Amino acid sequence: MSLGTVAIVLIAAVAHAVWNLASKYKRGDTVLFVGAYSALSAVLCLPFAITAAVTGAQPLTWQLAGAVLVSAGLHLAYSLTLQAGYDRAELGVVYPVARGTGPLLTMTFAVLLLAERPSLPALVGALTVVGGIIVVTGNPFRRHGQRPLRGVLWGAATGATIASYTLWDAYAVVQLQLTPVSYYAGTLVAQSVFLAPSILRRKKDIGVTARTNWVPIIVVAVLSPLAYILVLTAMQTAPVALVAPLREASIVIGSLLAWRLFHEQHLARRIIGALIVMAGIAAISL
Repeated sequence: MSLGTVAIVLIAAVAHAVWNLASKYKRGDTVLFVGAYSALSAVLCLPFAITAAVTGAQPLTWQLAGAVLVSAGLHLAYSLTLQAGYDRAELGVVYPVARGTGPLLTMTFAVLLLAERPSLPALVGALTVVGGIIVVTGNPFRRHGQRPLRGVLWGAATGATIASYTLWDAYAVVQLQLTPVSYYAGTLVAQSVFLAPSILRRKKDIGVTARTNWVPIIVVAVLSPLAYILVLTAMQTAPVALVAPLREASIVIGSLLAWRLFHEQHLARRIIGALIVMAGIAAISL
């Protein structure tokens, strides 16, 4: 993978970490918060999609519409599975398992289904990145909560949805050659439409949510699509088997920022994990 592509994915990882930290300041209804930033993201991205349609860079086709609907469904499946796991098991188990299994499954199926053939050093680097992520997030079984296996299963299910939307999106921008900005703008619009019934049932709380959370809504609305569009752009020139684990460097960045901003513990483990991830990134880039 070229150094330029690595840089694009790492910039995306920083943007991803920052918007996730911003979302920690969210207060109130989660569905309204997600609906608000998804709709605002769609509004911000639509001018670029319209420009691409007018200039012919990305015409509005049934192929684009179909790919967008599948992507929106897979992204919503991820969100719903993740939230269901958080409701039924410990976050400290679900989260690390999901973020570890997601890139591993993506790598596996990218090789099997998309016929990608990364070099051995690059694959070792990708696995090293995953190992560093596991070190940062910690051993899910160290918790003393009840039924850790349930959390592992929900985390693995969430990881499967991560792999599903990552592989589909890679197929859309590489095999179908859809423009990343137009494609993701359409996905955001479709997600907003899918969420509309749930939002309308909460319409009396929309104003309160907007006033209370306007800062994190804007931050997430800007940085979330920026991060993912950069990832989609990287997928056009690099194997998704390498991009998927590399983008998870956001976990390391977010973990270190969380230690600094929220005084979370285990700094030594976070630093060790970060160093392992950096070694993996070096192997991928070489």
